[in-house]
Amino acid sequence: MELNENARIDTSQIDDRRGSGGGGGMGIPIPIGGGRGGIVGIVIAVLVALVGGGLGLNAMTGEEGDNAALEQRCEEAPDALEHLDCRNNLYVNSIQAYWRTALPEAFGEQYRPTRTVFFDRAVNTACGSADSGVGPFYCPGDSLVYIDLSFYEVLSEQLGASGEFAQPYVLAHEYGHHVQNLLGTNEQVHRAQQRDPGAANELSVRLELQADCYAGAWAKNATGTADDRGQKIFTSITERDIAEAIDTAEAIGDDAISERANRPVNPDEFTHGSSADRKRWFNRGYDSGDPATCDTFSGAV
Repeated sequence: MELNENARIDTSQIDDRRGSGGGGGMGIPIPIGGGRGGIVGIVIAVLVALVGGGLGLNAMTGEEGDNAALEQRCEEAPDALEHLDCRNNLYVNSIQAYWRTALPEAFGEQYRPTRTVFFDRAVNTACGSADSGVGPFYCPGDSLVYIDLSFYEVLSEQLGASGEFAQPYVLAHEYGHHVQNLLGTNEQVHRAQQRDPGAANELSVRLELQADCYAGAWAKNATGTADDRGQKIFTSITERDIAEAIDTAEAIGDDAISERANRPVNPDEFTHGSSADRKRWFNRGYDSGDPATCDTFSGAV
């Protein structure tokens, strides 16, 4: 993977709340290395349960970051791509550039951009307060992606997914949830879970696998994404990069996380999908390059 050093990093797509002190309070109970939801992405069964009220999903937090330091480092400094936050900022730029074109082409809907919140330790969201232990997640209540960038150390050191392309895969998965929110998929799943609580976990798995498939579709098209001046964001993505994304998908499968935590593997408790399922659906999106092929809700997963 090689990023274009001439691509402009648009920091307006980031809300930098690092150093703000963050949330506190209840938090969303998805511990690293355990819990029913795994690591990447908030368990959708938890989020959609909050849609009906709960912790004030529709109440905005009013919290806002200060991007001044990020702007100086990423938009003005010549060594911007040496910084983790700047590279992740550019990944976000690429993912959103892709969906601006792909969403209307695949689904006939206009894409509404959102922002990624960089936080450390804890953060307040419209879905409640959360700490770094939940991993990256998407909150439908405020339509924001949240990530503590130290998660990548956990991904590498504890889960064995150390490749650089693991990072844009993680972000592309979370933006897949944003696309689902725009298309109404999240709400449809929520209603189906209410009608049939016994199918809640299976529906959560299907939602997560679709986000993996959407991430694969972005990866296939990432070298075609450009900044607002027409400069390509990626100059190359190699087969090794795609292998790193697949390795990450496998590392965060529900079965892999259970085994790592020395817990019994129970498919009935899966919320994100097995390693094999996550790999297969990422590959489905990547091989086709078309998010319209990511129908995880028809037939077997």
